[in-house]
Amino acid sequence: MPTVSVQDKHLTVLNLFTTDAPEKQDSLVQEMTKIVNAAAYEGWMSSTVHAGVDSPGTANFIQWRSGEDLEKRYAGEEFKHRTLPVFGEITTSIRLLQNEIAYTLTGDGPDTEVTICPNRGNHTVIAVYQVEQANQDELIDALGPGQAGIVDAPGFRGHVVLKGLRARGLEGSFVVSYSQWENKQAYDAHRDLPEEKWPEGRRKAAARIDAVATGVDVNTYDVVLTRSADSE
Repeated sequence: MPTVSVQDKHLTVLNLFTTDAPEKQDSLVQEMTKIVNAAAYEGWMSSTVHAGVDSPGTANFIQWRSGEDLEKRYAGEEFKHRTLPVFGEITTSIRLLQNEIAYTLTGDGPDTEVTICPNRGNHTVIAVYQVEQANQDELIDALGPGQAGIVDAPGFRGHVVLKGLRARGLEGSFVVSYSQWENKQAYDAHRDLPEEKWPEGRRKAAARIDAVATGVDVNTYDVVLTRSADSE
């Protein structure tokens, strides 16, 4: 099963698709499952498919050996003439985000491995923050070390901060927050906690994030499929 850590030197790709109806989300998951189950691309390491909960859509958390391997995939005839057209018919937006791992956190502390797989039953929250290039490192610090106290929140399981490198379908610099919770109820309770009850660390981190982020898009997901090249 895929794991994520700051020691990872490979490329992490997050492909985010939105759509306008639950039945189209089902079609997205089916198409992504076909691709992941057949994946044998040079340099491909793993794919983890997520199905949207709060809004229809999907996310695919993909690990590649290098950017060069990914570009070969993008340049291939199958990707250009089948994959993109199929997804284009059932989506309202496509964002292909290339990243490096900047920070991880679990109950065992920072810089620990985060496991991504369906059988843990995680409720996953993915937030894409837009930011000026000059403020990207500040946002990473605020989203990561700045709110390390999140480990004390009931139901928290894991947190990953991704530094955006380049993207298709998204302009400018970005940072991604990928968080795991025991269930939807635990995350909703954390999200909806009145600000006057926030711990001081959360309050300071939120102020830092608000000061530099120029936009944010958030959705929640359930993990539905994981496949790794080394499990074959």
